[in-house]
Amino acid sequence: MTTIRTHSDAITKVELWPVDIPITDPFVIATGSRVVAQNVFVRITLQSGAQGYGEMAPFPEVGGEDQATCLSVATRLGKALLGQSAAQYRRLADLLQDLAPLHSAARCGLEMAALDAFCRAAGIPLWALWGGADVRARETDITIPIADLDRTVALARGWHAKGFRLFKMKVGKDVDGDVRRLEAVHRELPDIAFIGDANQGFNREECIAFVNGVKRFGGRLVLLEQPVARDDLDGLLALRHLTGIPVAADESVRSLDDARTVLEKQAADYINIKIMKTGVIQALDIAAFARGAGLRLMIGGMVETRIAMGSSFGIVLGLGGFDVLDLDTPLLLADDPIKGGYAYSGPRLHPWRESGLGLTTDAGHEVTLIE
Repeated sequence: MTTIRTHSDAITKVELWPVDIPITDPFVIATGSRVVAQNVFVRITLQSGAQGYGEMAPFPEVGGEDQATCLSVATRLGKALLGQSAAQYRRLADLLQDLAPLHSAARCGLEMAALDAFCRAAGIPLWALWGGADVRARETDITIPIADLDRTVALARGWHAKGFRLFKMKVGKDVDGDVRRLEAVHRELPDIAFIGDANQGFNREECIAFVNGVKRFGGRLVLLEQPVARDDLDGLLALRHLTGIPVAADESVRSLDDARTVLEKQAADYINIKIMKTGVIQALDIAAFARGAGLRLMIGGMVETRIAMGSSFGIVLGLGGFDVLDLDTPLLLADDPIKGGYAYSGPRLHPWRESGLGLTTDAGHEVTLIE
């Protein structure tokens, strides 16, 4: 990875503000639901005047953090960042990890803003910092939350009309109902493929029943994402062999050590990289480790705007080697508060060329200022 040093890269100001953005349809998964993305935006200013943006996107039922926790923890962490060099972004990530090991979303937003500011000061896009190995438009899947049959089909039909062909179906609450939902979508749209994302909602027997049900109606199920509990690595391994469907470890991998354990147990075919689980720098380390170990790479997010999702897309463009992109949540929000940055056309994400993340957003009314 490139290391670039600039003058005046000391962090002089950290700003935090809460952001509440309605989700167009309730985002229902096996372990919880969201109707509003309750996130936190960050802006970091360097001594040079360069500014960078970050985002904290907690999902309490998945990571245990919420908006209030992120604001509180990030206020404390922001004070520790004052005077630190944004050029030493890896050391900053280690400092944040030491100070708040259990608050990955809060750490992630601050890392992201520091990296964005540093790259803007250096005059390079964020993805160039990671090498720019695969700078091209890429396609994402689209997520269909758990909903009743009619709403599921209506959502699928709408996204299909916009060009989406890989549907990530949230499942894991009711096996028979899950199979019926996927079958209804398949009958309506036979040219699509499915990812089944149970968010730990199945046990082993339920997952096998789900896969067999999809096979019976002829659905194309290309990936099982975290079908069983995060600690049940034996279950993940068994399902790889018993279903014949590749398995992605998501909640099972919240650190580099977790990724090593998944490899040791041969529990997954894919690692799902999510910066909100780990922070940006550790996500890069996990991706490099997974690729070097022969595991395939998927990348996703929580319910994020184009700030956090742009950071993840920057990892894709910079490192290369990602097979499955699940970078769709800005499309599920009722409003886009971001100006600039990467752009969508149907399922395609188009790279940006401006420095940093190439985007801006207006500060909210409840800004916490740290300087």
